[in-house]
Amino acid sequence: MKKILVVDDAKLNRELLQDMLNNDYIVETAADGAEALKKLSAYQDEISALLLDLRMPVLDGFGVIREMKYNNWMKQFPVLIISSENAVEIETQCLELGVSDFIHKPFESSIVKHRVKNAIELFTCKNQLEQTVAEQAKTLKKQYQIIQMQAEQSAIVEVETKLKVLNAEFSQEYNRNPFESIKSRLKSPESIYEKLERKGFPVTVESIREKLSDVAGLRVICSFPDDIYRIAELFCQQDDIILLRKKDYIKNPKPNGYRSLHLILSVPIFLSTGKRYMKVEVQFRTIAMDFWASLEHKLKYKKDVKETDKIVAQLKTCADSIEMLDYQMQEIRDKIYYSNE
Repeated sequence: MKKILVVDDAKLNRELLQDMLNNDYIVETAADGAEALKKLSAYQDEISALLLDLRMPVLDGFGVIREMKYNNWMKQFPVLIISSENAVEIETQCLELGVSDFIHKPFESSIVKHRVKNAIELFTCKNQLEQTVAEQAKTLKKQYQIIQMQAEQSAIVEVETKLKVLNAEFSQEYNRNPFESIKSRLKSPESIYEKLERKGFPVTVESIREKLSDVAGLRVICSFPDDIYRIAELFCQQDDIILLRKKDYIKNPKPNGYRSLHLILSVPIFLSTGKRYMKVEVQFRTIAMDFWASLEHKLKYKKDVKETDKIVAQLKTCADSIEMLDYQMQEIRDKIYYSNE
C-alpha cells in the first residue's frame, strides 16, 4: 500500500482523515510542521502524497513547503492543502509554490478519497511523461552529436583534399612538395565537454558550434617556413574558403617558445540537406616546430615531472635554436635550388 502523511495540529482532523484513508493507504500523521519535516526526511522515498494544514504552531504549512522546495522534495510527491481557507490569494500563492490540490474543511469522505487518488495518479503520470521527454531529448541529442561529428569529419576531409591538390600542383610545377605530411584529429565528446566546462560555457550543442573553433583540426607539417606562408596564402585565396581568424605564432611566438601558424577557417561541406559551413582549425608547422611541440605537450600533461622550471627553460632555448635552424636550412635549400639561375 502507498504511504501518505497527514499534517494538522488538530487531533480530530488527523483522526478523521486517517479513518477516511486507512483502507487504501498507510497513513502517517504529524501534529505540526517540525514533526512533519522529521517524518518527511525519514520516509521521503516511501511517501506518495502529503496532506498539509496551513495554520499550525511551531512551523506552519508555508514553512514546510519552503523547506521541501529547499530539499527538492516537491518533485517527489504531490502536496494537497487541507484548510478552511477559501481566499483566492491563499490558493494562488499555494499553487505558485507547487501545490497540487486543495481539500477544504469540513471533510467529505468521497471528495477526500478522490482528490488524493487523482493527485497521486496525475503526479505519477506527470513524472513519467517528464522522464520520457528527457529520455527522448537525450536520444535526439546523441543522434545530433553523431550527425555533427560526421559533419566535422567531412570538413576535415574537404580541407585535406584541397591541401593535397595544392601539394600535387607544387610537385608538378616546382619538382618538390611543400609539406611533408598532414595529421587530422577530431576532438572526442569528453574533450569537448571538458573544454566547455573549463571555459565556463554551458555544455550544449549551441556552445560547441559557437564557442569552440578547434573541434575539427588538421596539422600540416612543412619542410621550411616560407612553404608555410605560401601554402596558407594559396589555400585562403580559394573562393569557397572563409578565413575567420589568423594567429601567427611563428612571427610572434608564445612566451614558452611555441611556434606555429594557426588558421580558423569556415569550410563548405555538402550534406543531403544542402551546403553547410563548418569551422576547421589548420595549424602549419615545420618538422622541427612539430617535434618541439610534441615534447612540450608531453611535459604539459604528464604529472609529477621533476625540475619542471628547468625543463621549461631548456625547451625555450631549444625553440630559439629551432627557429635559427629552420631558416638556415631554408637558406641552404635556396642555394641548392637556385644555384644555376
